[in-house]
Amino acid sequence: VAALAHPDRIARRRPGGGTYLMASGTGAALPPGSPLAGMPWLAVADADRGAGRRDATIRSAAPIDETVAVESAPALLREGESVTWADGAVVARRGRWLGAIELASAPIAEPDPALVAAAVREGLAQDGLAALPWTPAATALRERLAFLHRALGGPWPEVSDEALLAGVEAWLGPDLARVRRAQDLRRIDVLQALRRLLPWPEATRLDELAPERVTVPSGSQVRVDYDAEEPVLAVRLQEVFGWHETPRIAGGRVPLVLHLLSPARRPAAVTTDLASFWRTGYPQVRAELRGRYPKHAWPEDPLTAEAVRGTGRGRRG
Repeated sequence: VAALAHPDRIARRRPGGGTYLMASGTGAALPPGSPLAGMPWLAVADADRGAGRRDATIRSAAPIDETVAVESAPALLREGESVTWADGAVVARRGRWLGAIELASAPIAEPDPALVAAAVREGLAQDGLAALPWTPAATALRERLAFLHRALGGPWPEVSDEALLAGVEAWLGPDLARVRRAQDLRRIDVLQALRRLLPWPEATRLDELAPERVTVPSGSQVRVDYDAEEPVLAVRLQEVFGWHETPRIAGGRVPLVLHLLSPARRPAAVTTDLASFWRTGYPQVRAELRGRYPKHAWPEDPLTAEAVRGTGRGRRG
């Protein structure tokens, strides 16, 4: 009668312990000295759970067996595949459950790829995207895509942690079905996976809109840093002599933040308006640094001077 009246309170003793799991998913424990201690199945008539307690205390119950439990709660009986992420691994089992109580299960050698993908997404949500092998190239591509999404919006994808986790199937794709343990995540080619997010045909303009490197007047190809909110080009001041205007990317929408470096590669100036810097900032920088670095070029007119990679002896001014 108790099982029929309260099927969600049907409880089975947890393996290797003295507590119970009810079909509702709630844990329960008998009070000390209960004559029902050790019974494998109980039909719980009354239980309460105090504030801050993990398990409810069973106040009234009757012993039953599995047959009675199943016959009393047919609506809670289900069969199917369960694919979850537990302790750094995909756990795939085919089983039979009475509510939250597992009646029987066996491992699945080839689980449903969709269920595996969902389990891996759960694992990545728990452990974070750092569980993936982020190479410098993969990180750089992600930063460039993030910049284009901020600057241009769609169709350039959002690549925040939340967005990548929500759309994990779109970019990790077939890699997910091969994952069984956390170690398998370390074998995923994240760079190739991220490339699946590139929008076509706009992807053909990636290097134009968000170049990995920019050629400066000295001929050097300098890497653009997309890690900050605005893209940064850190380059020695002598290498940009003759550059009249700040270079712009994202189809001319965004100026590069120029970190103009001293010969010691420390920022001598930071600007997004190079023309203004040559007029008002450069004379002061020249006055401060030419005595400290006399072997380097410090021309009076940087717009007509030759850009140099080295010291530029004979062009000091």
